[in-house]
Amino acid sequence: MAESLSIQELHPLEIIVLRSLILAKPFTARAIAEHHSLSLGQANQALSWLNAKALITAHQSHTERYYERTPLGEEWNTVGSPMQRFFRALERTSIDTSTDKEVSNSSSSSSSNSSSNSSGNILDNSAHSSTHNLDVCTREGLSIQELAQQEGISQQEVGSAFGFFKTRNIVELDSNKKIRLCTSVYPDDLIILSELLSYKDALSEKSLTDEQRNVLSEFSKKRGSSTSPFRIVEEEIVSYTLSEQGKAVIEQIHSQGLTGEEKSKLTSKMLKDGTWHHVQFRAYNVSLPPSRTAVGRRNAYSDFLVQVKDKLTSLGFEEYDGSLVQAEFWNADALFMPQFHSAREIHDVYRIAHPTHDTTVSDADIQAVADMHEKGGNIASRGWRYSFDKDFTRRLVLRSQGTCLSARQLKALKVPGRYFGITRVFRPDQVDATHLSDFYQTEGIAAGDDVNFCTLLGLLKLFAEEFAHAKEVRYVPGYFPFTEPSVEVHIRHPVLGWIELGGSGIFRPEVTRPFGIEVPVAAWGMGIDRMATLQMGISDLRDLFSYDLEKVARRRHIRV
Repeated sequence: MAESLSIQELHPLEIIVLRSLILAKPFTARAIAEHHSLSLGQANQALSWLNAKALITAHQSHTERYYERTPLGEEWNTVGSPMQRFFRALERTSIDTSTDKEVSNSSSSSSSNSSSNSSGNILDNSAHSSTHNLDVCTREGLSIQELAQQEGISQQEVGSAFGFFKTRNIVELDSNKKIRLCTSVYPDDLIILSELLSYKDALSEKSLTDEQRNVLSEFSKKRGSSTSPFRIVEEEIVSYTLSEQGKAVIEQIHSQGLTGEEKSKLTSKMLKDGTWHHVQFRAYNVSLPPSRTAVGRRNAYSDFLVQVKDKLTSLGFEEYDGSLVQAEFWNADALFMPQFHSAREIHDVYRIAHPTHDTTVSDADIQAVADMHEKGGNIASRGWRYSFDKDFTRRLVLRSQGTCLSARQLKALKVPGRYFGITRVFRPDQVDATHLSDFYQTEGIAAGDDVNFCTLLGLLKLFAEEFAHAKEVRYVPGYFPFTEPSVEVHIRHPVLGWIELGGSGIFRPEVTRPFGIEVPVAAWGMGIDRMATLQMGISDLRDLFSYDLEKVARRRHIRV
C-alpha cells in the first residue's frame, strides 16, 4: 500500500495525526482529539481514512456507557423534579401526629429549609434521609388537580409521581380521591437523583456507585430521552496501532517535510502579496473520474407509498387524511388514553406555540369523552376515575400517532366500512437505524357486525406479505389503552432480525360509544417506513430520507 500511495494525496488531518503517532503505542480517537485540540468527529474521520488506506489497524475495542443530562434534567436541577415538588406540596399540608413535639418541630423546620433551597432541589440529607418513620396525615389531602396547580406541573407528571411514591408506600389515595402522605421520610433514591442532576458533564458508568447506577437505570433512556432527565450514550472505544505501511508513510512524511498545514487553494490574495512563493500546496490529482450526472426520476420511496395507496384502494378501502396539527382530544383523549397515565409517555408530543388550543372540537364530543374517562359513560365500564381536564384536551400538538385520524373518522363512519390513511407522525425520539423523530404510518379501521379478531389477524398477514414481502410473520400480545384485545405484528428482516411492524386490536367500547358506534371496529397502525426498508433492501431507516441524491437516484424501484 505504501508503494502505491502518493503522500501528497493524504488529507491534512491524516498527516497531522500520523506525525504525532508513536510507532509501538496503541491510540484512540479521544486521545488524538485531546492531543491536537480537534473535535472527536475530526479525529474519528481521520482514523477512518487511515484505516481505509491500511496505514493503521484496529487493535482492541470495547463499549463504554455514559449518562448525559438532558434539557429536562437541566430543568429538574433548576426547579426540582416532579417527584420533589409533589412531595414538597404534600409535606406543606402535613401535620405530625407523633406525641414527640420536639421531633415534629425539627422535622418541619428541616422540611422548610429544604423547600427554600434556591435550586429547588431537596438536598438536605439530614432532614430527608432520617431514620425516623413518622406517622403523618394531611389535613384534607390534595387532589391531582390541586397538586398540579400548586406546583405548576402537569396532571400526567402528578400521576407518574403518585405511582413512584405509591410503590414505596409513601402516599395513599383516600376515599375522597385525595392524595395523602403516609410518612415524612424522603426517599434516598431521590436524594441521589438530585446529586446526579447537579453534574453538568457526562457521567461515566465506571465511576458510579451501585446506588447511583440503580437510580440512573430508572431515570435514563437510550431512546425517547426527551421524557427522561438522563440520556444513555454508549460509545465504542477502538484503539489502533500503526501498520508496517503506516510506519513507512510516516518516514516519507518526515523526509518530505510535510506538516499538514499545506494549502489546498491558490487565492487572489496570495497572488497579490506574493505569499504563494513561500507556501506549500497540496497535490492535485487530475486523474480522478468526474462525478456522475444523474437524470431526473421518481423517488423510489414516494413511488412505494403511491403503490400502497393504490393497492389498498383496490381492496375496497377508502382513504382519509387530516392535519399534521391535532388537539390532544383527537390525538389521545378520544382514544381513551388517560391524561395522567404513564402509558401516555410513549406519545410524548411537540406542542404548538401559537395558537395553543383548538376551538373547533365540539363541547358535546368533549363531554361524551370526559364522561367515559371519569365514570365509564353509560356502559359497563368504570372509566379511569379522575377529573377530566377540558382545557388540556384542546391543547394543539403535532400528531404522534395516525390513529388520531381513525378516531376522527368514527364521527363519519359508514357501517360496514373500511378506511385507511398514510400519515406522517412526530415523536421526540432518539434517531437510530430503526427509529426516527418523524416517520410515516399506515393506519386503518374496519367496522361491521361480522368484524372480529380473526378478521384483524388476516388483514395483518395480508399487509405483511403484500406490502413488506415478509417471508416470516409472527403475532405478539400487546397493550394499547384504546384496543382490547391487542396484538403486535412482527416480521423478520434479513439484517436487523425480528422487528415490530405495528400494533393493532379491536377498539374498546369506551372509544366507539361516545361517537354512536355500536359494532366492532378493528384498528391497526403499522410503520410503513419499515415495510419499505424490507422491500428495498435497506437496513437503516435514515437512508429512506437521505440527503445523498446520488444514493437516492440509484435506489431500486419495487412493485407492490
